[in-house]
Amino acid sequence: MIRVLLVEDDMGLAGNIIDYLELEDMVCDHAANGVAALSLIQKHPFDVVVLDINLPRLDGLSVCERVREDGNDTPIIMLTARDQLENKLEGFQKGADDYLVKPFDMPELVARVFALAHRRSSQVKKLRFGNVSLAMGSDVVSVENVPIKLSPTAFTLLKALLQQQGKVMPRERLLDAVWGEEAPESNALKVHLHNLRKSLVQANASIEVKAVAGTGFCVTLKPEQSNSVQSTSAEPKSTNKGNDQW
Repeated sequence: MIRVLLVEDDMGLAGNIIDYLELEDMVCDHAANGVAALSLIQKHPFDVVVLDINLPRLDGLSVCERVREDGNDTPIIMLTARDQLENKLEGFQKGADDYLVKPFDMPELVARVFALAHRRSSQVKKLRFGNVSLAMGSDVVSVENVPIKLSPTAFTLLKALLQQQGKVMPRERLLDAVWGEEAPESNALKVHLHNLRKSLVQANASIEVKAVAGTGFCVTLKPEQSNSVQSTSAEPKSTNKGNDQW
């Protein structure tokens, strides 16, 4: 079953689209603004995102850009009333996969959603770094192809960091990816990162989670691995000598 996120602030149009998609046996979630959309995308896996450009709080182009910056490759169909080439090019530059101009026929939207969802389903949905792999659909993390047990929060933390492919993820972005607008008490992230690190060590993972002082967090190859395995990204450095290393 295809799971779709519709991001549309016109509630009448949103209702019509949801009704039509559900008639096609799709599961459809809805967000009425860009901030809510980002929170849902970071928390839940979707097969396709149908994203309006003109949104309150955060416009669709900015949402699309943030999703791609987070390493999320979920297909995105942009909806807009603008039919000019430069508007479409801007959407594609931000990472959109397809474009529909309002008004559009519902069967065409359904056909485009099906096409993108099926194209993606034929691809392997795994994140890999060192000897660690994370299966997006089944929520399974493996080390040397042996599954390891992680809490749901630890899984979400690791997924967010692996999607960065070794780049530093700012602390606030990591909090947002895991808890959205309902960030917990200040030491919760520290506790969950400790548990994640412990699980990776116990499983003999070749990667580790590092804090970059004053900046954020990233996954890197362990020193003994980086000499023999080529990393996809150099280990980040920081000249900030903050004392919040975890």
